[in-house]
Amino acid sequence: MRGPDVSCMHVRPAEKREEVWLLDRLDEFGMPDPAFRSRDYVFAVDEETGKKAGFGRLRVHSGDDSSVCELTNIGVLPDWRGRGVGAHVIERLVESAHDQGFDRVFSLTTEPDYMEQFGFRRIDESTLPEPLVRRLSEVRETEGEDAVPLLLDADEFSVPGRLRRRFRSDEGESEPQETPEDFGIDSDTATYKYDTGG
Repeated sequence: MRGPDVSCMHVRPAEKREEVWLLDRLDEFGMPDPAFRSRDYVFAVDEETGKKAGFGRLRVHSGDDSSVCELTNIGVLPDWRGRGVGAHVIERLVESAHDQGFDRVFSLTTEPDYMEQFGFRRIDESTLPEPLVRRLSEVRETEGEDAVPLLLDADEFSVPGRLRRRFRSDEGESEPQETPEDFGIDSDTATYKYDTGG
């Protein structure tokens, strides 16, 4: 059975009015969030129906000397799995981290293979900044002892093409969108770039 079409999907910040929905999903997914703040989350949303397909959080931890950020609580609803939705949630979170001035992004996860395809790499626990040492202990208590720390240099982030294509269409790569330049229109000035003889 074919799932929902992802060609009209976008990722946007969560809104305050969506807290109940989000808390219910976190509970369903077994993702406790003791420092819950809905404004730290993003949602992948179907533009046509308004239905949410996935979510994730960028959590900032303040330390003695500086702050660090962590990608956490990334989930995709069952009907949307295998379609690249999670990849685009992660992409939006990494962009948000970069926009906030973070060059490095951490993840403490039991799914390191999934995160490594985006450029995350495993690091030794002894190199974790202090706020994340405590956080890793929490993650291991709630999600499993096999949770490992990962680090991404934000400039090295990439979404594999196969996941980007899935987000656009579950039947393969979508056709490229036509741009004004394809028709000889300069989009900056809204004039024709070429002399049409008139």
